[in-house]
Amino acid sequence: MAELDSQPRSIQSIYAWYSENKLWVNRRYQRKLVWTQEEKQKLIESVLKRYPIPAILIAEREGGDYEVIDGLQRLHTMVSFIETAFPTIDNRYFDVTQFVTAKIRATEEKAFTISSGKSLTAREVGTFLDYSVAVTVMRGASDEEIDDVFARINTYGHRLSDQERRQSGVRDEFSTLVRELACDVRGDASSDILTLAKMPSISIDLPKTKHGYEVAADDVFWVQQGVLRSTDLRDSMDEQCIADIAASTIGEDLVERSKDALDKIYQTGSAENLRIVRSLDSYGKERFAAEFKLCLDEIGTVCEGNRKLRSIIFSKKNTNPFPSVFAVLFMAFHELLIGENKKIADYPGIKSAITDLDKRIETSRASTAPAERRRNVDTIKGLIRAHFVDSEPRDIYGDHTTTDIKVTIMRSEIEAPHYELKQGMLRLDGNRKVDVNLQEKILCTICAIANNGPGRSGTILIGVADKPADVERILFLDGIKARPVGRRFVVGVRREAEALGETTEKYFARWKELIRSSDMTRSLRDDVLASLSYSEYHGLGVIVIKIPGQRDVSLLNDKLYIRSGDETVEVKEMSRMFEIGKRFNRG
Repeated sequence: MAELDSQPRSIQSIYAWYSENKLWVNRRYQRKLVWTQEEKQKLIESVLKRYPIPAILIAEREGGDYEVIDGLQRLHTMVSFIETAFPTIDNRYFDVTQFVTAKIRATEEKAFTISSGKSLTAREVGTFLDYSVAVTVMRGASDEEIDDVFARINTYGHRLSDQERRQSGVRDEFSTLVRELACDVRGDASSDILTLAKMPSISIDLPKTKHGYEVAADDVFWVQQGVLRSTDLRDSMDEQCIADIAASTIGEDLVERSKDALDKIYQTGSAENLRIVRSLDSYGKERFAAEFKLCLDEIGTVCEGNRKLRSIIFSKKNTNPFPSVFAVLFMAFHELLIGENKKIADYPGIKSAITDLDKRIETSRASTAPAERRRNVDTIKGLIRAHFVDSEPRDIYGDHTTTDIKVTIMRSEIEAPHYELKQGMLRLDGNRKVDVNLQEKILCTICAIANNGPGRSGTILIGVADKPADVERILFLDGIKARPVGRRFVVGVRREAEALGETTEKYFARWKELIRSSDMTRSLRDDVLASLSYSEYHGLGVIVIKIPGQRDVSLLNDKLYIRSGDETVEVKEMSRMFEIGKRFNRG
C-alpha cells in the first residue's frame, strides 16, 4: 500500500530536481507536452501574482528519483520558463543571471540558450523561485497503483482525448502495439521512461505554435498526406486511426469505426478486448508492426510528388481530415501486399486508379459499418489490383522501412550513447578516396555500443549527415539533395557506390567485409553481420548496422571502447576496465 507525503516545495527546489535529472516521465501512460503558449503564460502569471495552482503528484522511485503522475504540463512550464523558452504575457523573460543553478546550466553545461529581451526584476525572480507548489509524493507505490491513480485522476473532468483516456493505464499487448507504432510513425520513439528534460524531444510542434519541440507536425505522415490535421496529433488521433486498422486486421473481421467499438476493445476483460488480445497473440505484435510500416511506405511512395494523398483521393478541394477513408485504403493495400503476397509494379498507375476515389466508394456516415467498409475495401482492391504483380517471399522485418530509418535518426538525438550516424565511407575532398580512419572509428563504435551493458542494443546508420557543411559538400560533389529528418540529413550511400563505379550490392559487400575481417570479439562480429541490412530510403540507400545486445565485454584489437555521450573513447585505466566488466557480471 502506497504512503502519501504532502508538503509544499519551492519552484527553486523543483528546478534542482529537474537539473539533477530526478524527474522522470513514463510514456506508457503520460501524454506529450500539449499546452499552448497562452496556457503556459497564464500559469506563470498566476505564480507571479501568488495565486494558487493545482497540486503536483509524483511517485518516489529507487535512488531518490521521482515519476510524474499528475502535473507534467505544469512542471515543464515552470522549468522551461526559467530556461527562457517563452516570455510572460507582457513579453518579459526570466532573468537567468539572478539564479545560479540555471546560469551554470546555460553557460557551463550548455543545456539551453538564453533568450534575449526584457527580463523580470530581481524581486519578481525571487517571488517566482520562492513560490510554494503543493507536491504530494507517493512512496512505495506499485506500477498497478500508479496506473490506477493516473486513470482515476483523468476521469475527473475532460482533460484527455478519447484515445488518450483509452490508452492511459491499459497495459495489454494491443495498447502497447498501438502506442509504440504511433511513436514510430510520428518519429518520437524513445525508451518508455525518460527524464522531464527530454520531453520536448518527443513532443509535437504545431505549425502556428512553435515551442521548439523536436517533432514537426508537418513532417509526420498523417499530416503530410492530409489524413489528419496537425492538432489531431496532439489529441492522439493517429493512435486511434492505428487502433482501428490494427483491430480490423488482426481480428480477421473488420470492426465498426465508432467510439463505442474502440471503447470496448480497450475495456480490460471485456469480450471484445479478450478477442482482440488473443488475436494479436496469435498474429504477432512484431509481424503486424512490420506489415503496417511496409504498407505505409508503399502508400507514401504512390504519393511521391507535389500532391498530398488527400488531394489525390478527393475530387473537390478541401482541408478536412479523412481517417475513415484512409483506413479502408490501407486495408486494401495490406490485403494485396501481405494477404496475397504481391508487390507494386506500377506506382503511377495506382495513383491514377485512386484519383477521385471519393466518387467510387461510400464516404457517408453509413460507411463506418463493417459490411460497408468491406465493400469499400473490395472496390479499392478492384481498382488497383492490375498494378500489382506476384512477389517472391520477402523479409519485411528489421530496419528496412523509411519509418524505421526515421525512428533511428530521431532516437539518436535522444539516446546518443546507443546510436551513431555517418555520411559514408568516402572522403569529401576532391579525390573521394575511402576514409580508412572513419572505417576504423565505426568498428570502434560498434564495440563501444555493445559495451553499454548486457542486452543493450544500438544502431549505426551510414548515409546520414549531421553537419550542414557536409550536406552542402555532398550536393556539390554528388548532386544529391539531402532529405531532412529532425536536425539530421539523409544523403544516402548510393551516391558513393556510383562514385566508386560499383553496384549497391558490391558497395554493401564492402561493409560486410570490413566487419568480417576485423579483429572484433567473434560473438559480436557474428551478430552484427547477421543483422546488417540495406534500406532503399527514397532511393538514396542507407546501410543499417545493428548492434544486438551482448552478454560479455567486447573488444577490438584487444582494446576496450565505450560510449561517452555521443563520443566513442578507448578505456585505458584498469579500474575503469574492471567497472565495465562488472556491468556484464551483474547481467
